[in-house]
Amino acid sequence: MPRRDLLRTATATAVAGAAGVPTLDTVTFARDAGDAGGADAPAVTRTVSGRLPAGAPDYVYLPVEVPPGVREIAVAYTYDRPSVPAGTQGNACDIGIFDERGTELGGAGFRGWSGGARTEFAISAERATPGYLPGPVRPGTWHVVLGPYTVAPQGLAYEVKVTLRYGTAPSGTPSGGPPRPVYPPQRARGRGRAWYRGDNHLHSVHSDGKRTPAGIAAAARAAGLDWITTTEHNTTSAHAAWEGLWGDDLLILTGEEVTTRNGHLVALGTDPGVFIDWRYRARDGVFGRFARRIRRAGGLVVPAHPYGPCVGCNWKFGFEEADAVEVWNGPFTPDDEMAVAAWDAMLVASVRGGGGAGSGGRWLPAMGNSDAHREPQVVGLPQTVVLADDLSREALQAGIRAGRSWIAESSAVKLSFEVTGGRGKHAGIGGRLEVARDTPVTARLEVSGVPDGCTATFVTDQGPLFTAPVRAGTIAWRTTPSYAAYVRAEVRRPAADGGASGVPGPMVAMTNPVFLGAR
Repeated sequence: MPRRDLLRTATATAVAGAAGVPTLDTVTFARDAGDAGGADAPAVTRTVSGRLPAGAPDYVYLPVEVPPGVREIAVAYTYDRPSVPAGTQGNACDIGIFDERGTELGGAGFRGWSGGARTEFAISAERATPGYLPGPVRPGTWHVVLGPYTVAPQGLAYEVKVTLRYGTAPSGTPSGGPPRPVYPPQRARGRGRAWYRGDNHLHSVHSDGKRTPAGIAAAARAAGLDWITTTEHNTTSAHAAWEGLWGDDLLILTGEEVTTRNGHLVALGTDPGVFIDWRYRARDGVFGRFARRIRRAGGLVVPAHPYGPCVGCNWKFGFEEADAVEVWNGPFTPDDEMAVAAWDAMLVASVRGGGGAGSGGRWLPAMGNSDAHREPQVVGLPQTVVLADDLSREALQAGIRAGRSWIAESSAVKLSFEVTGGRGKHAGIGGRLEVARDTPVTARLEVSGVPDGCTATFVTDQGPLFTAPVRAGTIAWRTTPSYAAYVRAEVRRPAADGGASGVPGPMVAMTNPVFLGAR
């Protein structure tokens, strides 16, 4: 379509940042006697309006020329929400900003993102709205970025107000430059080699959550967690927001939920302050670059809620770059059921023909996290329980990568699962029992703290092969490596219809597999 029609009242000029992203006319703030308000005005505001049509680009940039002497930049925006036919997406528009260092994909210019959670924000050297990074407002071309998440058939009419404030910080405001960030330590006292419980997908007021970091820390302790990861949408502003909230009993890791238009990704345990860009789709062919960036920053690549029902939530980038996959997100729902089934199919593919994980090759461990944003969403529902050498970022990530983990709906659930056979050999979750193909082996599950009426199921590469009621004591089942390439355990509530439809009940706990047979 003609670009004139695309941007209506704001003519597109040179493309900036990611290829193909249109740029609106530049907003200027001349500092001279002819400037509205005069050269000594403490604040000057400019307003830009326009309309984006249905099918607009993912991101549109609004350049802002910032002159010297600016103390604070503030942005407010609105857009219309016309009625739409049933089944049609209405208007939703995100917002963020890049500073004078530019909008290059993965570059240094990022200064904040609030998605659709806020209608205004401000940045100064001393402080910034949650979701944004404090620091000097240096002269040069800044870029407000609009993200039309969905656009109604009538188009999306927007208005953006940019205000520059000059002079010194108001009385009572800290001055002297941006505060030095205080990041959480990457190790807590712990219990040596033990099972540690964590929730690695959480949101606070620094993106679209309602809890403060203090509220999340309190909820994590109440849930019996040993560690959490802060993962705000497309921003690192929360990394320095946890001072005084960690302790010997709670490790806090930093990360990000990289929220693209083709799925969401938990960058789990990245170095504090490291930003991972999100402005691409699978068709752009750049995802591998940012997956490697996550690993260089010490993090894990974990696709989140891959079958989530929200727009843009379905995972489209494939799993070749993943270190684990989030198969259970919040209360167990049909999209989690789909994720577990797809993950199990990947396990089957990994042992096909005696290769892959069946002979020591790569397989993808499963995780579960709450993705809690606000009350009454429960922090720690679910939680990933990891066998780690100590309570540290490095040890926990090693346990996750190895699949030495299981998922529970709460800390009340206790579980032990192993397979034994041969001459006293045994293997636990994420391990391998190396015995001959026809050697009888026994899978044993002990579980407690689950609701009444639950059943336990042993699942193999053939599917569920054994189910029993959960009672006190050990649930055991015998097989051979020639019959089952792996075995994993699930504990579920009764099905809502008593099982008549064949749809199983909600998950209470599930393990990663134990692989069977020689490598």
